[in-house]
Amino acid sequence: MTFDNDWAQLKSEVQERHSAAMRLNTAGATSTGGGGEADLVVHQDDLGAVGNEAFRIHGELRKRSDIAGAGMNKSGAGTTAQAAAELQAQNFSAGSELYTTLEVWTSQVNTVLQMCAHISNHLDYSKKAHAKDDEEIAASLRRRDGSAVPVSELMKYAK
Repeated sequence: MTFDNDWAQLKSEVQERHSAAMRLNTAGATSTGGGGEADLVVHQDDLGAVGNEAFRIHGELRKRSDIAGAGMNKSGAGTTAQAAAELQAQNFSAGSELYTTLEVWTSQVNTVLQMCAHISNHLDYSKKAHAKDDEEIAASLRRRDGSAVPVSELMKYAK
C-alpha cells in the first residue's frame, strides 16, 4: 500500500469517527462527537492551583539546581567550573567535558525555568482575562433599570 492510500484511509476513518455530531463552542453538558459528555472543564481554582505549583517549582528548581554558581570563589567561578579548570590545568581531558556538561546542564535548567515561569504567568493572565470577560458579559446582560436579566429570559435565546 502506498503512502497516499494509507493517508486517505486514515483520513476517512477519522471522518467517520467525528462525523456531523461533533460540535465546537458548546456550553453545558451537551453530547459530543464521542457520544459522551464534554470532558474539559476548568475552574478558576484549578487554574490557580496549577499556576501556583508552577511558581513553586520554579523557585525550588532555581535554588537547588544552580551548579554553576554553587561554591563561588572570588572570581565568580562555581565549584564545578573550578574543578573543570583544575582538571584542564592538569591536562585531563575530563576538564573540557565537565565544562560542556556544566553548559548543557545550565541551558536545560534555564529552559525548564522558563517553561515554569511561562505556565505560571499565562495562567495568572488567563484568570484575570476571563474574570474581566465575565464582568463585561454580566454588565451587558442587564435591563435598562440595571437589574439582571433572568435566566428564563436568556433561555429563549439559547433555543
